[in-house]
Parts: sequence; C-alpha cells; structure tokens
Amino acid sequence: MIGTFQCFLTQASQFNDGGVNNLFQDLMSQLGGRFSDRLSSPLIPSEEQVIIPSERQGYLAEIVTTIRKYKTRVHKLSESVSNAGALERLEGEGLFDSEKMIHMQKAFLKDLTTEEIHKLKGWTQFQKTYSQDELCFDVRGREIRQSLSVKSLSGTRIPRVSIPHFSDWGDRFRYLKLENVPGEFPFTAGVFPLKRNDEDPKRMFAGEGTPDRTNHRFHYLCQGEASQRLSTAFDSVTLYGQDPDPRPDIFGKVGESGVSVCTLDDMKKLFAGFDLCAPATSVSMTINGPAPMILAFYFNTAIDQQVEGREKTLGRRLTAAEYQEVSAKTLQQVRGTVQADILKEDQGQNTCIFSINFALKMMGDIQEYFVKQKIKNFYSVSISGYHIAEAGANPISQLAFTLANGFTFVEYYLSRGLPIDDFANNLSFFFSNGLDPEYAVLGRVARRIWAIALRDLYKANERAQKLKYHIQTSGRSLHAQEIAFNDIRTTLQALLAIYDNCNSLHTNAYDEAITTPTEESVRRAMAIQLIINREFGVAKNENPNQGSFFQDELTELVEEAVFEEFMRINERGGVLGAMETQYQRSKIQEESLLYERMKHDGSFPIIGVNTFVDPKTLAVDYVPPRIELARASAEEKEYQLENLRGFQRVHSSQSEQEIERLKTTALAGGNIFAALMEAARHCSLFQMTQALYEVGGQYRRNI
Repeated sequence: MIGTFQCFLTQASQFNDGGVNNLFQDLMSQLGGRFSDRLSSPLIPSEEQVIIPSERQGYLAEIVTTIRKYKTRVHKLSESVSNAGALERLEGEGLFDSEKMIHMQKAFLKDLTTEEIHKLKGWTQFQKTYSQDELCFDVRGREIRQSLSVKSLSGTRIPRVSIPHFSDWGDRFRYLKLENVPGEFPFTAGVFPLKRNDEDPKRMFAGEGTPDRTNHRFHYLCQGEASQRLSTAFDSVTLYGQDPDPRPDIFGKVGESGVSVCTLDDMKKLFAGFDLCAPATSVSMTINGPAPMILAFYFNTAIDQQVEGREKTLGRRLTAAEYQEVSAKTLQQVRGTVQADILKEDQGQNTCIFSINFALKMMGDIQEYFVKQKIKNFYSVSISGYHIAEAGANPISQLAFTLANGFTFVEYYLSRGLPIDDFANNLSFFFSNGLDPEYAVLGRVARRIWAIALRDLYKANERAQKLKYHIQTSGRSLHAQEIAFNDIRTTLQALLAIYDNCNSLHTNAYDEAITTPTEESVRRAMAIQLIINREFGVAKNENPNQGSFFQDELTELVEEAVFEEFMRINERGGVLGAMETQYQRSKIQEESLLYERMKHDGSFPIIGVNTFVDPKTLAVDYVPPRIELARASAEEKEYQLENLRGFQRVHSSQSEQEIERLKTTALAGGNIFAALMEAARHCSLFQMTQALYEVGGQYRRNI
C-alpha cells in the first residue's frame, strides 16, 4: 500500500530557508521532541526576510515605461511647441489678428504645464542669466555666488557653462526637458550649477600595512590641500570580517594591499590628525561584507574626537546628557561614504560574508539609523559599478547592473516604510571609466535615468533626484608591459570623467598593475587631475561636450541599451531573482572572456601589449626594470596581532555582554547597526562577525 507523504520546498543555498525550517520542525515533531532540548537554535523568523514584496517585482519594467513615456511626450509636444514659437515670430508681420494668434498658440501649448510654458517664454532671460558675470544659486539654504567665466591668457572670456542659441521653440523645449544646464532637471549635464572653486574633485585611494603607516600616506596625499578627501583600502583580512591571526592563511595577508583595521583603536590611529567633523574633511571606505562594523568603528572614532575636544575645552568630563548632545551633533556633521554594496559583491566581486538577505537587512538597518539620527552628510551606500567593470563587464552592463541595484535598494527601503526623501539623499554611486566610447556618456545617461525615475515614479524631491557619483580610472586597463603608457590611458579616462561632470575622481597610478602605488607614482597620478583641472583650457568649461551630435546619439544608444538590460533582468524576477540563477555573474564572465580573447588575438589593440611592442622586450636576455613592491613587514603583522590581543584583554568582560546584546537584538528583529554602535567600542571585528554568523548565517553562493 502506498502511503501519503509530505513535500517541503527548500532552497539549500539560503540561510534560514523557510522550507528547511518547516522540514526540521516536522521531523522534530515526528521524533516526539526527544532531541529538541539539544537541537534548538534561535533564528530570525524566515518570513521576516522578504526583501522586495511580490507586488513590486516588476519595478524595473515600470522604470523603463516611465522614462520612455516621459521622452515620448517630450518629442511629441516639441512639434506643437515649435508651431507655437513660429506663431510668436509671425506676430509682428500682420498675417493673423492678435486674438486669433493667441487662441492658436494656446491650442498648441495646451498640453504643457504652467512651469513648462513659463520656461519657454523665459528663454531670453535664461540666456541672459548665463551671460552675466556671476551666477547666484542656493545650496541647502545658503546663497552661493560664483563667476560664470574665466579669462584665458589671450584675454578671451571663456564661459563656464555654454548655452545653445536655438531660435526654434521645439529645440528649446527638447533641450530643457532632455538636457538642460548643470544643476537643472533632468541633470543630464550635472547635478550642481557650478563646480566649487575652492577644491578639485580628486579623492585619492590609500591603504597598506598598519593604521599608522596608512595615516602617514593620508597626510602625504593631503599636503598643501585645503580639503581632505580620503579614500580607504582595507586588507583582505578586514574585507572578510576577520581579525589578524597567527594562522598561516590569515597572517600572511595582514596589511597586504590594504590597511589592517580590526578594533576601534585601529580606526583612531588611521585618522589621527584629521578633524573628521570639519566641513573640508570627507572619508570614503571601500568595504562591503563587514561594512556595518567598520562604519560603527568610524562613527565612534568621530564621536570620541569631538568628546575629547569638548572635554579639553571644559576642563572636565562630559555629563551623560552632554555626551549624547555631542554624539548626535557629530553624526549630523561627519562627511563621507561607506561602500556597503552587497549586491555587486555577489554579482562581480567576492567579499560577501553574510547571507544575502541578512546583509541587506543590515543595510536597511544602517539607513534606518541614518534617518532617525538625521545623518544627512554621509552616504550609507556607494552603489558600485567599478568592481562589476573590473570583473570584466562592458560599460553598458556596468551601468545597467549598477542602476538596477540602486533601484533595488530604493524598493527595499520603501518596503521598510522609509520615506523616499528621507533616504535617497544618502545614496551615492561609484563607476569605472575606461576608454570605450560608451564611457564618454556614462554619467549623463545615469543622471537622466535616475532623475526621471525618482521624480515621476517615486515622487522624490529635487535633492533625491540628483545622482552623485565618484569615478575611478580603470584598473583593468593598466598593464605590466610598458607601464609608463598607463599614465596616458589614465589621463584620457580622467578627461572623459571631468568632461562628464563627475562629482569626485580617483586617478590610478601607473604601477598599480604590479604593486601598491609608491609615493612617486601617486604624485604623478594626482598631477594628471591637477593638470586637467588647472592647466587644460577646455576643462574651464563645465559642459564642453553638450550639443555634440555624436554625444547626443551615443547618449540615446546607451540609454536604450540600459533599458533592454533592465527588461532582461525584469524577466528573471528583478535583481534578486536574476542573482539566484547567477545571471549577472555569468554575463560579466562572458564579457570578460570576449575582452581577453580579443586582447590575445590582437583584434582589440593595446599599445605596447599586443601591438607596437618594444622590440627589446622580446629579446631572450631581456630583464625588465626592477620595481619597488609595497609590502607589509612581518614586524607590522606582529604589531597588529599584539594590538588586537591588548584590546581584547582590556575589554574582555564588556565584550561578552555586548556580543550577547548584539545577538539578542538581531533575533528580536531590532536595529542591528544601533547595537553595533555600542558593540564596536568593546569588541573586535571578528568577535562581532562571528556573533552575527550565528544568528544571520554565512554567505553561500547559488550553484
């Protein structure tokens, strides 16, 4: 006789899978509970781990529809607007009586909004505004005045923003709706009216060995600079949430290709001598898996700096109320970015340490904490295409995957009940810039897509509509052969980024194909930006490519290619659904293989590598020039180990309490980042990582 049996739908790659949990509970009940006392394990209820609600799975298709609808309206109305403008020009020729002409013009303009009509009729004043000596604009309630021109050595007045001289109203309408000046919707030309006069957009990357050593490099990079824009590289031990350890597989990696940071004390040494609350100081941290813990270290470092300064001024310790006041004010002043993009880690890189849903839950907790603490000057995530490109993706895939990931975070945070205007300002982006033609329009396409979608679909305010991004020249384009040529590639990539009005820029050093940059190579890399910004005349203008026939056509081609990729991801259940089948990762690998094949067969020319090769390098007895390699010494590794042990001894009793509180908060569905802010004062990085593994699960890749 065939009996009935139960079927449980399970997903083994997902931690705390509901099907596996149900199977386990059913098995326990059939065993009569004989092992329940030994097998019970507290877990976050699996039903609480839904990231994108089922009714919002088609969000990418909605975005595509919204933007295509916007553009269709613009092109359709531009014909009517053109006719209305023609009537305006005919007004003085007596061909129509004025009443009839007004009636006809109103008919042509009937589908325009009052604001659109006002801007059309104010075109002459618009041109006059940008022909004046100064532009006055508002930034967060502050009036800013900047010169609208610079004078060349020849005495020529070079406009910082160039305005088209269209006479046709339809052309004007298309320009205002699809291009516009920098700082005006849809922000195609840039998100701010003008660049700041008092600083260059450079943000240089550093990290090697101990926190003390990296701190020395930071100070070297900032010599003579009014603004301190720091970007931090962490070693692989830190990137995977580990502490320094004598284990051979860990010890050898401590302080290599990045700085070792595993305690609050390390973070304080890393930024010693920098006022982290100064308006001119901004810190970026390239970390993803353990980002919540590293961010907690950083915020506590900033708080302790301000507390120590206040206590020194008062000559006494702060009261509890005073401490809370200083702490809250610090968090509202501190500026910078933490990368924390776990989606691109699964798609293109490999430093996922927690299960995806749990990692996303912590990202949501960080953003919720930002909203409650009114943290406006720090970006809670840097939605990153750089690593997707470095893994092998072409520029269109980089842009499409990155924007899709950004919209996924928007949907998730909205599902948590966070208002769009409260969190969208804390989102930033990070792109790679290569030499492919599509890179010339990457920023303008991204800004326009983001602005239209945020305004028309998500009903966000103007500040939230502005996509701000950091860009880095391509590491993949650096080659060990003829490394001196790398500076040429980096210069061209930097030029593309500056022409496209990036918000900040890192230029790679020529020797990064082989080693962590030396002081000499970093100085040359910084000089590339400075020469473009301060010496290169065309860069004095801030929209030099706007209006180019090639740029316009390329913008449309890239934008449509991004929409097609959005639809392919949408068909697979959105970003998270596509990740379950490794769609993004597979596509990146295919594109990487294409590049490598073309590089090796010579069909994709790379000067000094597969063509125009220096003959002497092909000689049998050729010895390549010796290059200084930056490495962490054994003494530095031991130093980090001793510091860790000392920190753990001092905080041994408090760390146990904080770890238990952290796990309890996670199991109760509380805000994990708020608990980490306390735990980070007494626990090392791996102590916190290990505790969260127990309640949230380690990362498992879908196969």
